[in-house]
Amino acid sequence: NQVTSYILCFELSEIGQLYMISKHSHEQSDRGEGVEVVQNEPYEDPNYGNGQLTEKRVYLNSKLPSWARAVVPKIFYVTEKCSFLPKFSIHIETKYEDNKGSNDNIFDNEAKDLDREVCFIDIACDEIPERYYKESEDPKCFKSEKTGRGLLKEGWRETQDPIMCSYKLVSVKFEVWGLQTRVEQFVHKVVKDILLIGHRQAFAWVDEWYDMTFEDVRDYEKNMHEKTNIKVCNQHSSPVDEIESHAKGSVCSAFKNIAHHLLMQTKNRTCCALGDCYGSRPGHCKCLPLLCHFPQQVQEGSTQG
Repeated sequence: NQVTSYILCFELSEIGQLYMISKHSHEQSDRGEGVEVVQNEPYEDPNYGNGQLTEKRVYLNSKLPSWARAVVPKIFYVTEKCSFLPKFSIHIETKYEDNKGSNDNIFDNEAKDLDREVCFIDIACDEIPERYYKESEDPKCFKSEKTGRGLLKEGWRETQDPIMCSYKLVSVKFEVWGLQTRVEQFVHKVVKDILLIGHRQAFAWVDEWYDMTFEDVRDYEKNMHEKTNIKVCNQHSSPVDEIESHAKGSVCSAFKNIAHHLLMQTKNRTCCALGDCYGSRPGHCKCLPLLCHFPQQVQEGSTQG
């Protein structure tokens, strides 16, 4: 279980945040993949007061690295309502404050996460993947016509005002032997890249949302959600329940693929229990518990070893 606290400062209002999320999701959704908005409505939380309740499905097969695409179902999506991948969870807690990242105890459970990594994200100076770079969205190159803000330089957080800080506590858990560290590290890298790219875009799009009222941005949000859903859902004509049912079966198949993949990687290694497990006693290995959930697959692999 890897926990990272991301601290990100920016010149951005709530309107800019909502605008950025809607436009970014629309831009990143194409050919049946991306973000489908299922529910987005006002909600009153007993602890935090008025807010917005949002449910989204994220279709992401082609977004995965090649080593992950080889072992996951072809139809693979993440939704808050799915419970058929209990070994995999991503929890993101977000809080905003008007400061420059100086609050070390903003999360109630902060003391419990002593092993967490703290990561400051700088929208101007941190590098983004080259394929996502656009000069028009680079805070070091962009200057707003309406606000005069932009052309940020190193140390800009100390001189800019007003400024807001987004604190995000991200916990990733993937309890699958042989893939846990790799998957958890990959997810954290993706989360960091999304935060950096999205907030760079919000800064560069300021002239588009600066004159909007809160009602304006909610109307824009609704319109963009509808357009994005069309882009994503036209490729998924089956009802949600049917897709989820198919996905449940596919997940079992996927884990068998993972088992076979791991077996091929480890068959030439020595281990105190490998002989028993791969030979006469599949299901009893103490070293590779995941593989032994699928004894037929293990036996097939052992004949090749």
